[in-house]
Amino acid sequence: MACLHDHSCEDHDCSSDWSLYKHIDIPKVSALNESVHGSVKSVFKAWEQRLSSSEGVLESNEGDPELIVFIPFTSDVKIKSISIVGGADGTSPNKMRAFINREGIDFSDAQSMQAVQEWDLAENLQGVLEYQTRYSRFQGVGNLTLHFPDNYGGDTSRIQYIGLKGEATQLKRDVVATIVYELMPNPSDHKTKSESGGGMSHVE
Repeated sequence: MACLHDHSCEDHDCSSDWSLYKHIDIPKVSALNESVHGSVKSVFKAWEQRLSSSEGVLESNEGDPELIVFIPFTSDVKIKSISIVGGADGTSPNKMRAFINREGIDFSDAQSMQAVQEWDLAENLQGVLEYQTRYSRFQGVGNLTLHFPDNYGGDTSRIQYIGLKGEATQLKRDVVATIVYELMPNPSDHKTKSESGGGMSHVE
């Protein structure tokens, strides 16, 4: 389902309040079949900059429109919608498939695996469309893989913006804190039988 931005974004959650941009681990973002290595990192930016291509675009290799984009997060997130701004002249992707918490997916995997959700994409050159997720399935997302199998007839696929909306749970940070705490036990938490009349000494 696509949502059209036919309202004033000052009164809705279109921009930074719900943006997951700051929770994406940009240095670890990667893509398969990108014509310029590392160019995928340029498509993740603030919502207000979604129509700017000054920092580059993600483009597939000539004659092969298929792309896979791997997006890790710095904390677990809940994803409510995804926005894709593609290229002109038939280079916009026409379909998107999503996989969550699966690392190392290649084209063979993507074609044979059941996606968590699939969308038919419109040519969203003005960045006015966003695609709603089945929200209950996009909880506790540590990484997201997006598969774009084809486009609108161009020799290459081009993407200049990928936007994600939702909220961070910060679960990973809490888990790490708990592990560190357990590795450094407080002696007062480990009392022996001597303190309850059992005849054994306190642990030092």
